[in-house]
Parts: sequence; structure tokens; C-alpha cells
Amino acid sequence: MPTRIQIVAAAATGVAALLTAACGVSANSNKTVVTEGATVGVTKIGRRSLERKLTQSSELVPYQEIDVYAKESGFVKKLNVDYGSRVKTGDLMAVLEIPELEAQIAEDEAAIKNAQQMIGHAQEELHRRQDVANVLHLEYTRLNQVAKAKPGLVAQQEVDDKQGQDLAAQAQVSASEATLAAAQSALEQAQAKRIHDQTLFDYSKITAPFDGVVTQRYANYGTLMQAAQNSSNSVLPLVQLSEDDRYRLVIPVPESYVRFIHDGDPVEVSVTSLNKTFPGKVARTSLDVKEDTRTMHTEVDVYNPNHVLYPGLYADATLTLEKKRDVLAVPLQAVDRNGDNTTVDLVTAQNKIEIRPVTLGIQTANDAEVLSGLNEGDTVVVSDRSSLKDAQPVQPKMIDLLQYHQQDQPH
Repeated sequence: MPTRIQIVAAAATGVAALLTAACGVSANSNKTVVTEGATVGVTKIGRRSLERKLTQSSELVPYQEIDVYAKESGFVKKLNVDYGSRVKTGDLMAVLEIPELEAQIAEDEAAIKNAQQMIGHAQEELHRRQDVANVLHLEYTRLNQVAKAKPGLVAQQEVDDKQGQDLAAQAQVSASEATLAAAQSALEQAQAKRIHDQTLFDYSKITAPFDGVVTQRYANYGTLMQAAQNSSNSVLPLVQLSEDDRYRLVIPVPESYVRFIHDGDPVEVSVTSLNKTFPGKVARTSLDVKEDTRTMHTEVDVYNPNHVLYPGLYADATLTLEKKRDVLAVPLQAVDRNGDNTTVDLVTAQNKIEIRPVTLGIQTANDAEVLSGLNEGDTVVVSDRSSLKDAQPVQPKMIDLLQYHQQDQPH
């Protein structure tokens, strides 16, 4: 059995061997050799274009969507559209049967005809009385001239009688003119009423107010359509019409991103259910931030010329917030943050670690713009840096970095 002294001696020999290996000392030589440091993954700092993007999901809604109502009450006589029917502006969608208006228009036609006959009769009476008045006025004028030229030749009573007949004839002419004017006024009123009733009757033809597709049908042949007098009436519409050549994508942009949004900015719209991407653009904004949500109402117009999009589909809208070209960039994997301090582990030409403070600009999912602290071509550590210390020797090894394609998400 080994003695206690032998056990202690053996333990001391083992510790010495471990120290020798750790310090790089050769057992066959008195010279100490320093080994290389830990292997670290590194990459070179270079220039690239950086884009900061925001992606939000929303629902596609038609650019316009309305319920089409009847202006006048009537029964559906013709129905030219159904679910999925495409119409152009002014296309006839339905015809209503309105017997009351048809009868009223017939009465208007009769009133117009009667007024025209009254005008004709009044004109004839006026012409007749004008002729009589002209004769009587001429007779009075001649008799009055003779009486003045040869006093006593014509009795004054005769002259006065002729003057009275002349004045009476002129009064009859004036009365006939008034009768004619009244008949003409009656004609104008009858014509105006005819135009009014015809205008109402024209509403029996329900036409498309814009290009679109019928997405709902509420009426059938023979359905009694009630007149919609105002928007609060709970009456049955004929159809629902949607404009599907263009869609709105409503995006609530968070307050922190509002300053980056401008009308006309391009937007990439991805519809996962169709596995397709469509171009869009920022068309309009509310220009205010809602107090309750701290977001700004923003609308993206998405054109649909081939009609492959449908109302209600969900889409991801990606907006470019910032874009810089040819800037010095560092991978985010190389960045350490400690409060307000931002640093990277730089590998010097002597393969030693230098903890370098840096100032960063815009950031993407993978990289950050370097405003100060690094130069193009510098080597930085992108592997685990938790155990590295300043001035520590290392063995750098270039590695390929993974690239992420996620965008900013709303807060």
C-alpha cells in the first residue's frame, strides 16, 4: 500500500503537469512556449446599402363599395345582374314597374295637349280682336280728323261713340293677350310637371354608378323596392356593388414611424393565400395621430387589373422607412450594448482584442450603419464574445453570417 508521502508526491506531479500544459511549457525543455489564443469567428467591415422597412398586415377592402337602392318605390320588372356580374358605369342593372308614375305621365301629356289647344284658341281670338280693334281705331281716327278739319260737319256724339268702340276693342285685345299668356303659362307648368314626373319615372331604371362587380343581391323579380329617402331608412337595397379594379389597404402606422411616411411611397403588398406579390403605393394619410392608439390612418392603393384579388383577403404591406446607399455597416452580431454604451470587439493586426466604442445610425435586421468608431476593412468578432477581454490574444477565423429578412414590426 502506498504511503501518505507517496500519494502527496503523485498529486504534486499531476498538478505540475497540468500547469505545464496550460502554460505551454515543454517537459523536455526549460524554455516556455506561448500557445495561440482562442479561435473566434470574425468578419470584415464593408460598405453596403441599408434599408429599414416596416411590415404590417391588413385586410383588402374595395376602393368603393355601396348598396344600390331604389329612388322610387316599384316592383322589380327586369333584373339584369346577379352575384359576380361585372358592370360599367351607366349599365342598366334593373327596371322597376311604377304604375302610379306611368299614369301621372299620361295625365301630364294630356295637360300639355290641352294647354297647347288653349294657346291655339287664344291666339286665334287675339288675332280676331286685333283685326276688329284695328278697323275701329282707323274709323275713329278718320272721323276725329274730319271733325277737327270741318267743325260741325260730324256730330261730336258720333265721334265719341267711335272712340268708345275703339277703346273697348283695345281692351278686348288686352284681355285676349292675357288669356294667351295664361294659356302659355299653363303649358309651361304642364311641361315642367311632365319633366318632373319623367325624371322620377327614369329612376325606375337602376344603373351602375361606377365600374364594379355585384357582390350581393337582395332582390328578385317581383320584389317591391321601397324608395330610400335618406341613409337612415331601413329599406331593402337591390344589390351591393364593389369597385374591384382597385383596393384600399388600411394601415395604422405607429407614431414612431409617421415621419417616414409620404404620399406616393412604393409599397410591396404580399398576399400569402395567393402566393403573389403586388405593387402598391401610399395614396393618402389622415395627417393626424389618434390619441387612443397613437397611430396614423394610412391607405395604400393596390390595383387589380386582372381581378385576382378579392375583398377580405389579408395582405402584408411592406413600406421602406429609410434607405441609404454605400454606407459603412457592421453586423448586429458584432455589436454589444450596455446601457448607453455601444461597442464591438475589434481584432487588431496583432490578433488581439480591442473593445472599440462605436456610434451607429440606421439599423436593419442584420446590419447597422457605422457613424464613427470603425473603418472599412476592420475585422470584428461575430461569434460568442462573453468571455473575451481587452488585449486578449485570439485566433480569428472568417465565417459566413446568416441573413434575416424580417422587417420592423409595429410596437
